[in-house]
Amino acid sequence: MDRVRRHLMFGLGVGLAACGRGSVAPPRPVSFDTSRLDREFPHLAERARPALLNAGVLAPASGQVWCWDRTTRMPMQSVFKAPLAAAALARVDARQMMLNERIRLTADDLSPPHSLIDDSWPTPPADHILDMPVIDLVALAVQESDNTAADTIMQRLGGPPAVTAWLRGHGIDGISIDRYERELQQEISGMPPFRPEWKDSGLWLAARDAVPPAEREAAVDAYLADPRDTATVPAALEFLRQLSVGALLSPASTQLLLRLMTHASTGLNRLRAGLPKDAVLAHKTGTAGTDLGLTPAVNDIGLVTLKDGRRFAVAVFLAASTATEAERDRLIADSARLFVRALQ
Repeated sequence: MDRVRRHLMFGLGVGLAACGRGSVAPPRPVSFDTSRLDREFPHLAERARPALLNAGVLAPASGQVWCWDRTTRMPMQSVFKAPLAAAALARVDARQMMLNERIRLTADDLSPPHSLIDDSWPTPPADHILDMPVIDLVALAVQESDNTAADTIMQRLGGPPAVTAWLRGHGIDGISIDRYERELQQEISGMPPFRPEWKDSGLWLAARDAVPPAEREAAVDAYLADPRDTATVPAALEFLRQLSVGALLSPASTQLLLRLMTHASTGLNRLRAGLPKDAVLAHKTGTAGTDLGLTPAVNDIGLVTLKDGRRFAVAVFLAASTATEAERDRLIADSARLFVRALQ
C-alpha cells in the first residue's frame, strides 16, 4: 500500500498545517459581462450536442451569478465528494468527530473503482483489515476521487440523507446526495450489488460487460432521468460561494478543504486547462465511465483565484455525451476560457 501511504502522509500534513492558520481572506470584487456570456455560451452548448452542456459562474464578493440553465438537474458523479468532505469537516468543527479518528475497513467496505484503497487491497480480499484516519479518507475522497474512502466517510456521517440534510441546513436546496458509490455505480450499469472481488477495475469491467447491452442502456437511461444524486448549477455555485466566504466551516477547516481541492489529481484538462497558468483552482471533478459509446456525466466545479486576488466560482456539467474524452474535456476548458474573457 505504498502509493496510498505516500498520499495519506500528504493529506495529513495538509490537515495539520491548515489547522494552525487564521481567518479566510475575503476575495477581491469581480464582475462578468453577462451579455457576452449570453452571446457566446450557446456556441459551446451547440458544440456539445447531442449532449447537454450546462454551466454557470458566480462572484462571491458581489453575489453576481450567471447560469445557462438554472433549473435542470445534472448528474453529479464524484462532484458530491466536495460537499461530503465539507459535511465531514463540519462534524470535526462541532467536535463530533476528530481528524485523527480511525475508521476500520474490511473487504465488505470496499466500493467500485476508482479507489487507491481497492488497488492496494490484498487479493483475495477477504480477512484483510485496515484502520484509516478520517483526514486520510477525506483527502483520498477529494484529491483522488476514491470511492471506498468516500463511502466510508459517508457511512460515518450517517449515510447520504445526513449529508443532504446538512446542505439543506445551509440553504443549499439544489444538491441531492442519495446513494453510496457502491449503490450508484452498480445501478448505472444494471449490475448486481458490488462484490469485494470486483475491487480490481478489470474484473469490475468484465462483470459490467457481462450484463446484456439492452439492460445497460436501460439502466443508464434511467440514471439520466433520475433526480437523485444531482445538482442544479446555481446550487453548485452556492455551495462554492459559502465555502469561499467561510460560511460552511471554521477558518481552519475551510482552508484545509480548499487546499485539498487545490491539490486534486483529477481533471487536469478540464477547468484548469482553460485558466491562466498563474491562477489557483480549488476544484472537484465528477466522471462516469464510458459504456456503449455514451458517457453519462463529465463535470468540474471549483473556486478560481487569479494572480491579482480576484476569485470566482465556476461549475460546468456535461451529461449524456457521445464525444471523445479529449472533446469532452475541451468543452469544459473552453467554458473556463469564456468565463475568464468575460471578466470586467
